[in-house]
Amino acid sequence: MKHLLVYLHGQPAGMLEQDNSGLLLFQYSHEWLQRPDAIPLSRSLPLREEPFRGKHARPFFAGILPDEAPREQVARILGVSDRNDFALLERIGGECAGAVTLLPEDTPYPTLADTRTRQLTQQELEQVVAELPRRPLLAGTEGVRLSLAGSQSKLPVVLHGSTVELPLGNTPSTHILKPEPERFPGLVANEMLCMTLARKIGLNVPSVSTRTIGNKPCILVQRYDRDIRPDGTVLRIHQEDFCQALGIPPEHKYQQEGGPLLRDCITLLREWSTVPALDIPAFLDAVIFNVLIGNADAHGKNYSILYRQNQRRLAPLYDLVCTLAWPELSKMPAMKIGKSDSIETITPEHWQKLAAETQTSWPLLRERIGHLSERTMDALASDDVRAATDGAMFEKTKSLISERASWYKTRISR
Repeated sequence: MKHLLVYLHGQPAGMLEQDNSGLLLFQYSHEWLQRPDAIPLSRSLPLREEPFRGKHARPFFAGILPDEAPREQVARILGVSDRNDFALLERIGGECAGAVTLLPEDTPYPTLADTRTRQLTQQELEQVVAELPRRPLLAGTEGVRLSLAGSQSKLPVVLHGSTVELPLGNTPSTHILKPEPERFPGLVANEMLCMTLARKIGLNVPSVSTRTIGNKPCILVQRYDRDIRPDGTVLRIHQEDFCQALGIPPEHKYQQEGGPLLRDCITLLREWSTVPALDIPAFLDAVIFNVLIGNADAHGKNYSILYRQNQRRLAPLYDLVCTLAWPELSKMPAMKIGKSDSIETITPEHWQKLAAETQTSWPLLRERIGHLSERTMDALASDDVRAATDGAMFEKTKSLISERASWYKTRISR
């Protein structure tokens, strides 16, 4: 039996084990359960003495790891099977999403004072960006134990002004660096436009900026699961994505592969958010916006719950991209709107079906679609959005979104 100590906010919360057949088992420690401030790692792992085994333990812990191609690359570099969640967590489960850290039981937890970083020169930064497609998360680099979910090459970093540093020891990262993939030219401009547009119309999104590193466009996203204090101290904030909260393994993040439906997400917020009256409308706004911008890839791992100050709230939005800008990508929504099979053919009738399926008010949903469509059209003409980025992809994405917002504004008002 192999063991990993699971820490939450730097405190030992439990033990993750792997038996000889490869199945995972997680159990909270008695000491953690006795704490008055104890919180669960996940909605799918409620506080209790009994262990969670196999399919009940795996979704949360597998959800910490990278997805798809990056996961396979990391596994090859580390010399382990890409299906072995435990082995991957053992090697890279240090600086993760939220406030979770996993360490071998013979490895002491880094002290709070161990906030080392490795400053990258411009040449080193260019080398890192060039290497990321082949070495996701810099897997195998000495002293670096980083993990982030997702299928795009990315790297947690510490940003000090214009200086980029690698987090070491117990240092929390502050930003996520995402270089533009070769197969999706213009992705940085596309995402920058969509994120800026979301902020302009009043949606909750983290701060983003762009930077060219060695002729490679990159986007830097401020981590919403990190709190930077006035004295510069960075604190981790716990979070989990909707798939983790619903106990769905990451490989099933799409609805057509057994992933969550929109009604599952609404039910999750009704039952788990501490302020569902605010979070459900905010989630519906996010769903509407993803349709307006033509994002067919808004799956269950692209929405999260943030645990902060005894509150469980919908996290800021992230990975907002107009996937319609690449015609070769699937147009099937990751979570269907009223059973529509294409993001290009979602009509007011589909939205009305969604309202019935999720037990939400159709007049309210209709009003929000019209309101957000109008605000999106106005925002596209604003100086803030025009200044966000430029180039051919910006113009293409802007045109696509403008056309869609205009169509919805006209159709929904009939």
